[in-house]
Amino acid sequence: MKINAKLFAILGTFFLLVAVVYAIWTRGTEWVGIPALFALAAMQYMIAYYLRLVDKEYKTGVDDQEDGEIAEYAGTYARFAPWSWWPLGLGVSCAILFIGVAVDWWIFIIGLFLGLFFVTGWVFEYSKGQHKH
Repeated sequence: MKINAKLFAILGTFFLLVAVVYAIWTRGTEWVGIPALFALAAMQYMIAYYLRLVDKEYKTGVDDQEDGEIAEYAGTYARFAPWSWWPLGLGVSCAILFIGVAVDWWIFIIGLFLGLFFVTGWVFEYSKGQHKH
């Protein structure tokens, strides 16, 4: 995990430098590529940060060992969510959101409230019921 975190941090730095150079080169007049490159750098840094957090929880992995074998990866080494209907509802609410952008604002508001409901349900999925921690 340490190697992966370092790789994503290096990629984040690369895309940040590319974004700055691109912004200077276009004199800040290009309104699609500049924010996209900065967002790409931010995403790389978020993945690197997540991998560092996971590394603290799970310690040294097989990929961090110089003599690690592929067969050592066997088994379950993470927590997985149970079957869930919340992502399906969230996808439907996103579809309603996009329809609302195309059609009218009141459909967008319905999709927004549905999205908030399904995101909240998905976040608190482990707080109630059969899979409670």
